[in-house]
Amino acid sequence: MMLADLQRDFQQWLTAATPDIAARAVSSAGAADAEAGHARIMAGLAVYQNNYRAQLVGCLKACYPKLHAWLGDELFLAAAITHIDAHPPHAWTLDAYADGFADTLAALHPHNPDVQEVAWIEHALGAAFVAADAAPLALEALAQVDWETARLRLTPSLRSAPALTNAEQVWSALWDERAPPESEMLTEQGGLLVWRRGYTTYLKQVDALEYEALLQLQADGSFAALCDWLAARCGEADGVAKAGELLAGWLAAELIISAA
Repeated sequence: MMLADLQRDFQQWLTAATPDIAARAVSSAGAADAEAGHARIMAGLAVYQNNYRAQLVGCLKACYPKLHAWLGDELFLAAAITHIDAHPPHAWTLDAYADGFADTLAALHPHNPDVQEVAWIEHALGAAFVAADAAPLALEALAQVDWETARLRLTPSLRSAPALTNAEQVWSALWDERAPPESEMLTEQGGLLVWRRGYTTYLKQVDALEYEALLQLQADGSFAALCDWLAARCGEADGVAKAGELLAGWLAAELIISAA
């Protein structure tokens, strides 16, 4: 057996310990005493697989400490094992292994969207903290902006997701080490925003209109197009007024970094 074949089998064994992979490993060893060789090799493979799983569980615990405390050991471990079985590491650093865990939780708990949303918040806050630096648009530069042609750029630390539940309140309580409120569905769907200002990350729940407006701006960048979109949604006068209100809020929050 070629070295590349051994390496491939070993990687597959870590993620899916199937009998055929074990049989090939035993065969390649060529032990004189087949039975003793099988037991020894299987024991060694089990050590590596346990270490592999333990490291990935530890990685998820380190990346989601508040979620872990909220769900408890049993539910968190079950979700972690499910995620590990379906998702081998995909990057050179284990820091990236936390990506996608919220999707695993959504599949495991389809009737409890708060679980996925709390996980998304915790992951987004960590990702925003290490995002690229970008200086906010200076207020004195606004006088030079041609708003008919301006294309707004949002801070690279911004993360956004739909909000179906009161996960923002749950997270805030967990962060403050208070008893979290009972999870409940929002009366109207909104959005969750996470971003960084300096060395501080922020979480904000917004209504559906602001969330959709930000998605519109991220996709197009044109402030004039955003005004047209809001006018179509709210009426011309109210739409223009809403555009100004949203712009002022985004500037104050340092979400906008340029208006070229």
